[in-house]
Amino acid sequence: MDITTERVEIPANGGGTIGGYLARPADDAVRPAVIVFMEIFGINGHIRDVVERVAREGYVAIAPDYFHRTDPGAEQNYDDDGMAAGMILLGQLDADEMISDARDTVAWLRSRDDVRGDRIGCMGFCIGGHMAYLAACETDIQAAASFYGGGIAAAKGMGGKASTIGRTEKMNARILCLFGEKDAAIPPDQVEAIKTKLGECDRRYEVVVYEGADHGFHCDQRPAYQKKAAENAWERVMTLFKEELAG
Repeated sequence: MDITTERVEIPANGGGTIGGYLARPADDAVRPAVIVFMEIFGINGHIRDVVERVAREGYVAIAPDYFHRTDPGAEQNYDDDGMAAGMILLGQLDADEMISDARDTVAWLRSRDDVRGDRIGCMGFCIGGHMAYLAACETDIQAAASFYGGGIAAAKGMGGKASTIGRTEKMNARILCLFGEKDAAIPPDQVEAIKTKLGECDRRYEVVVYEGADHGFHCDQRPAYQKKAAENAWERVMTLFKEELAG
């Protein structure tokens, strides 16, 4: 499917703008939308590629820059320097501001003539996977896919705010959580805690753990890339979106 891409600015609650990378089918038809939440490395080449892949599947796709308060437009490489810079920015995130950014992005999508406002989903990677879970709890999106979302099961949320897992009762979206078996940053007890909480709250969910996969298994620019897991995860996510957004 032919697509068009552009850099956009999303009005932010309280003033200013959130930068973003938008891709959409070139036919200008009214379509469901998907928010792609980035890793700590910013809206880099990998995230732009994901946005474009989602658009080719028939969605209006947008990656918002939730580092817009601290280092707008930052893009990092997958190396030691990039990791160090990204971790500094990660430490400055605040759950209330992340929720505000998610809500502002949803509102911006609904303001567009080419978006079905009742068919909005999200997906995210690493801290973006955390944000996908948080957005599923704190916005009215219909579907969410969380790739190796770190910190979801922590006792405190970003910036010391209420825990993300503790917000699960508020979730109305159907959610797919994808983890790697060898991910030391998200050990099995945390994955099990997420699964248990989703079950206790009677949410619509699926938790998948890929054998032999590590953190970042979906990114083909990282040493941890695992083709088989990445392809299976993508198929699962597209099925989720087809069932929840495209109907």
